[in-house]
Amino acid sequence: MLSVQTLWARTGVLTLLLLPFSAVFAAVSGLRRLAYRRGWLASVAVGVPVIVVGNLTAGGSGKTPLVIWLVQQLRARGHRPGVVSRGYGGAARGCVEVMPDSAAAEVGDEPLLIRTKADVPVVVGRDRVAAARTLLSRHPGVDVIVSDDGLQHYRLQRDLELAVIDAASGLGNGWPLPAGPLREPPSRLARVDAVVQVVRGTAVPRPLEGAWRADYRAGLAYRLQAPQHKVALHELPQHDWIAATGIGRPQGFFDMLAAQGIRFSPRAFADHHAFQAGDLPTDAAVLMTEKDAVKCRTIAGANWWAVELDVAPEAGFMDWLDARLKR
Repeated sequence: MLSVQTLWARTGVLTLLLLPFSAVFAAVSGLRRLAYRRGWLASVAVGVPVIVVGNLTAGGSGKTPLVIWLVQQLRARGHRPGVVSRGYGGAARGCVEVMPDSAAAEVGDEPLLIRTKADVPVVVGRDRVAAARTLLSRHPGVDVIVSDDGLQHYRLQRDLELAVIDAASGLGNGWPLPAGPLREPPSRLARVDAVVQVVRGTAVPRPLEGAWRADYRAGLAYRLQAPQHKVALHELPQHDWIAATGIGRPQGFFDMLAAQGIRFSPRAFADHHAFQAGDLPTDAAVLMTEKDAVKCRTIAGANWWAVELDVAPEAGFMDWLDARLKR
């Protein structure tokens, strides 16, 4: 079956058939951007600085791991960050605070991962302004908000915009949705405060002037049934591993494992896949991302392992961002 990522990577017959729909999408989104730029529609300030971490493409760029790294760095520098997210894939309506024991099916897998990994308050809601206000009302000590995604949610006034691009897939075939992956035209990159290029596995960075590089590497691993005990990948038992994941660009995960010398059989599911009992054999040795693991806690077999992600932006990035934030 032709995957969406394969379709968006090139221009083919199906792409050409979808171009009329892309033209409509581009026109509507362009008019919306113009309305906010001209002040016909108003952006709303929420009283604290807002950092938006988003992308131009649909799915798979690596923005959520950068959000986790960012809020950890902000807290280490004395800030008190909170996070808002749409909660894609979750059934929650209105604004809902994410708790450590929340169900991914309700709040979304990425917000739950952020809450458990970064240990900061997280509120999900389609209306980011309402989500930010809910966050601040429940946690008045929060002094900076990071929006996971939301680059195109112009109603929320922002102080800094970070656009994340995957080095392997870039901007795909360069067409707007649905013929391509673009939510906005490439020219939008000139208006953000910084572009962060994510490099995974053997991917080669693209020539993007002024972009910051962030290397994503496989980190420690832990069994889902014993998350406190972590080991390096080379210390894992010898198994015929299944590498299973439901992320936007599964090849990125597979490439990182291969770079560590892990032998495995890849098994890719759709992005935000809601794992159910029977999707994977409980008696198998399975490696998965932490985004997948938060959805498998109650169905995991004894040999299901989650692989942490080490995020390493190039030197100077956090100093630059912190200086901009203080300014």
